[in-house]
Parts: sequence; structure tokens; C-alpha cells
Amino acid sequence: MKVIRKGVWCMLLLMLVAVATPGFAKIFYSKNEAMELAFGKSAQVEQLSLFPDEQEAAKIEQLSRSKLESGLYTFYVGKEQDKLLGYAAIETGTVRTKPETLMIVLTPDGAVSNVVTLAFHEPPEYQPPERWYEQLKNRLLPDQDFNKGVQGISGATLSTRAALDKVRRVLAVYEVMIKDKSKD
Repeated sequence: MKVIRKGVWCMLLLMLVAVATPGFAKIFYSKNEAMELAFGKSAQVEQLSLFPDEQEAAKIEQLSRSKLESGLYTFYVGKEQDKLLGYAAIETGTVRTKPETLMIVLTPDGAVSNVVTLAFHEPPEYQPPERWYEQLKNRLLPDQDFNKGVQGISGATLSTRAALDKVRRVLAVYEVMIKDKSKD
């Protein structure tokens, strides 16, 4: 009888914990909303699939100082009346234990013009504010570094590091797969 009561109490405790645990998952923009945010309502958006070979992958990893997680990178190319508006890439990765999705928008010449959080599943206090992303704009790849003027945020160290890794990876993919190819 005591075993049954103990089991009931354990089940009640588990249910209480499950109900009391807040759901932090927050999705801010859909893909279509993100493309509109990146390029405007009237832009045509084309998908550019990039498959780095071993040599390109090694160069991207060297430039970004991070491991490539995929053999496919998708860039979105925004155009309006055949005029190039820029590029956008959507990067998803784990911050601490849960995913975050950022859209990194580049100008036609490859500078960061915007970084937008599309989804963040960690607790909200770990999410860098929009003003933090402002400091990443117009910086070249070598200057996207905490040792070169990018300020961290106390209490959101892992989030800012993960975001900076995503920005660096997108810039490196652009350098190797788009910018270098347009020179050929």
C-alpha cells in the first residue's frame, strides 16, 4: 500500500514539475516574413544552393574558425528589377541545449547589413538584444571577434558566442563560395 502511495506522489510531483516548467520556445518570423524583412515586399528572392568541396570547406573553416556542420549552404539572393539587393543566409544551431535560428543579411558586396533572430528556444534572458547585433554591422570577417571590439554580454556569453560563430561562418561561406567565384 505504501509503495502505491509513494508512486502516486512521485507521479503528482512529476506532473507538477512538467506543468511548472515554462516553455521558452519563441518563433519570431517565418521564412517568408524573414525574406520580406531582408529584401522588402517587392523583391524577387532566388535560392542559391552551395556545396563546398573539401578545399573550399577547409578554407571556410579556417576563415570562420568554426567547424562546418553541413555540406550544403543555402543563400537567398534578393533582387529587384534585376538589381542585386543582397544575400541572406539562415543559420540554426544549438546555444546551450536548445536551438536558435538567425538570419544574417549581407549587402551585395558581402558586408553584414542585418542580423535577425528568427527563433530562440533558450530562456529569453539568454537572448542578445537587437542592439547587440548592431555592432556586427559593416565589420569585415577578421573584425568579427570579441578580441577586436565586439562586446560580449554578461549572462549571455554562450548566446553571443553562438551568434558570432554563425555570422563568421556566413561571411566565410560568402568569401569562398560567392565572392571568390564572382572573380573567376
